[in-house]
Formats: sequence, structure tokens, C-alpha cells
Amino acid sequence: MNVLDYEKLESFIFEKISRTHLPGLSIAIVEDGALTYSKGFCFRDLEYGLRATPQTLYGVGSVTKSFTALSIMQLAEKGELSLDDPVDKYVPLNLKSEGEPVKVWHLLCHASGIPALAYAEALIRYVTGAGGKWVPIASSEDLITFMRGANQWALSKPGERWFYLNEGYVILGHIIEKVSGLSYDKYVKENILEPLQMRRSFFRKEDVDADADVATPYIITRNGECIKSRHPYGIFADGGLISNVVDLSNYIKMYLNRGEYNGHVIASPKSIDEMEKPRVKLPLQVFGGEAYGYGLSINPSFFGYKLVGHGGSVLVYTAYIAYIPEKKVGVAILANGSGYLLSQMGLYTLAMLIGKNPEELPFIKVENTYELLTGMYETYKGTMEAKVVAKGGILQIEICDKYTDMVIPLIPENLEGNVKKFYALQSGGKLPVEFKVENNNVELIYERYRLKKVSSLP
Repeated sequence: MNVLDYEKLESFIFEKISRTHLPGLSIAIVEDGALTYSKGFCFRDLEYGLRATPQTLYGVGSVTKSFTALSIMQLAEKGELSLDDPVDKYVPLNLKSEGEPVKVWHLLCHASGIPALAYAEALIRYVTGAGGKWVPIASSEDLITFMRGANQWALSKPGERWFYLNEGYVILGHIIEKVSGLSYDKYVKENILEPLQMRRSFFRKEDVDADADVATPYIITRNGECIKSRHPYGIFADGGLISNVVDLSNYIKMYLNRGEYNGHVIASPKSIDEMEKPRVKLPLQVFGGEAYGYGLSINPSFFGYKLVGHGGSVLVYTAYIAYIPEKKVGVAILANGSGYLLSQMGLYTLAMLIGKNPEELPFIKVENTYELLTGMYETYKGTMEAKVVAKGGILQIEICDKYTDMVIPLIPENLEGNVKKFYALQSGGKLPVEFKVENNNVELIYERYRLKKVSSLP
């Protein structure tokens, strides 16, 4: 990208950090196999006023799953396991869905047929102080005990349907340990991190504590307050890696170079292709054809190109990496809180990298429309006030007085043109709601009322 593109990207990032109260963020961009841009934004530590840098360490959450999947592919290449092996060959857990055995490849693409058991969600919230239920799981052995009744939780046969299963990746980590004879973190360090020169990527607290550039983890409350928290150590194969965007840029280069990095063959081109092959359809379809491979999400139609990536969150840290093999570009983004979706920030960046207008991205169009429509509205001569706000990804009308609140969620139907069409649910039916936009004026037609936008929200 040229200087003007970087300025546009930086302005976009700064605006989203500001709006969602993210303390800090770091980003790295890869073009043609080289790190061409890296930068830290805002604070890695609010208390001491320390700014984020490209070298700042953050938890990468479920981006770790791609490292786990890559490890499994390495062991399969060596003939030490088969992706078609049933899980119970390596784990004392007779894991079945609808009577059929769950295999290694089913866990790799979250197609075991078992919906999320939510151990990680409970553990993360409990450890970070956000709430949650205490789940006494400190090892893969504990998790295997926890999963003894998981067969009864299954909803489909293996391979048929996508259900994101953190527990499945804990089991994969256990398989790596059993087959390799090494602890999970030691295996990943020796076979992935060291060959990729990811020298400041860790799993253990003592290694992170010895580093001088670590982002303080924060919980961002519903009111935008940043509360210092802690990283949920003890999570490994499903989300425990702590890294930085410069190290992750090396990881992206390896995928773009089909498994090779600086003369080191991390995996064969065939294994990389297998990881990137769509295996099971994802429930959320934005561009069309979104699917999950082995530890990676696949978007086959991102402005006409295949995009591969993965997000991550442990609540107090969020992450996103993605790359477009055909264009040899990629991006890594890390933050010390849960604010604006880093996946959307990453897609914005990648659109610019391949010469497309990021304003054409579906979520940007929605965001721009919502920004236009939110505000304070009044009926004839100000007889009644209403507020239109965006919450949870949708708009809602709020009509409140001293004693009561009336909140009407609005479901979008057509946001194109000057008349933005929504509907509200009422009495079991759909009530049409319209916003009419003309020049700088916005009107809301809701049920019996015509309201005019009189101001933006503070």
C-alpha cells in the first residue's frame, strides 16, 4: 500500500479503537513474503502510560488452534497418526455422535457433531473476574473426565455439521503429547515456533513475566471502563499462545510460501492445502461459501479471492490473522481487550491490500448506515422524543419516560437507496419501519408516528 492508504487505514483503526474503548492494539502487514508495515496503537498499559508497539505481547486466543492443527498435520506426514483414526485410539474417551465414532479430522474442523460444552467460556470468565461458573479443569485429563457424558450432547453425526468445540482441540493437544512424547507447548516450540524464528511466542507465565513488552489484559465493561484483569493461563492447545504481530507475520509468511520459511520446511504444500480446504459449512454466511478447514476458516469469495484466517479471544485479549494465498498478502492484529471486531479490521486491511474499496464491505455498509440513522428524534413540534441506538449489531428505538421504557428492536430488510427498510416484531407479526434519508435530513416512520432526527447521539 502507498502512504495515503496507510494513513486511511490508521485513521480507521484509531476511530474504531476510540469508539469501542480498546486500550491498545498492534498490527503487522505482509506483502509479497515480506513484513512491510507494523505499528502499535495507544496503550499496552493504562496505569503506567506505556504505549503498544509491534513487539508487544498479547494472548492470541483461538488463533492457537491453527498451530495445533499444523502440529497434527506434521505428525500425520511422519506417519505417526492418521486423520482418520478414531479419537479413542489415543484418548480414554469413547467419543461418539449418533452412534458413530468421532475421528481426528472431525475435531480439526469442529465437525464432531457435539455442540460447544463451554468449558473455556466458563473458565475464562471465572479467571478474569467477569463471572462464570467454576469448572475444575487444569489439564487434558481433567477435561476428558468432564467430557464423559458428551456423547449424549451430540446433535448430528460426525462430519455433517459445524459446532465450534474448544474441548475438541484440548483433545488434539492430548493426542500430540501422546504421539510425540513431548508436552504440547514443547512440541509447538520445537517444531513450529523455533523454525519460524518466533522467539517471543510463549505458553508459560514465567516466560511472559520475564519479557519487557507485554500488554496488560483488560476487561472493557458495558460502560466503556477498562478494568485490569489477567490472562487465563492453563489453556493450551485450544487458545493458550501468547505472541506478537511481528512473530505472527513469520507464521503468515510460512502459509503463503506453502509450508516453508527461510529454508525450513514446516509442513508440505499438500498439508497446507489440506488445512485450507473447506470441510464444513459455517452457519454465518456473509460473502457466501464460508467454511471451516483444519484449524482455519475459509472464505472462498472475498472480492473473488480465497481468504484464509482465524480469530481469537480470551476476553481480555483478542486476535485475528488472515491471508490471501493468491495475492501473497496477510495481516495480523492483536489487542488487549474486546472491542471492535479485529476480524472486521483485518478484512478492511486486506481489501485495501488487494486494491479494493473497503467501504464496499458488507459490515462497513451496515456500520455507515447505522451511524447515519442513530440519534435523537422528535414528532410534530417536539411532542414526543425517541432515541435510535445501535446495540448488539442491530438498531433499536427507545421511547422512555420517568417510569417506563419501551424498546423496539429493528431487524434490517433492505438498507439500499434513500429509504432504509426494517421491521419490528409486534403481536406475532412484522411491523414495517422506514427511515427516509434526503440530503442531511433523516425521518423515521414507525407505526402511527413520523419523527425527524434532530441531533446525533453524544
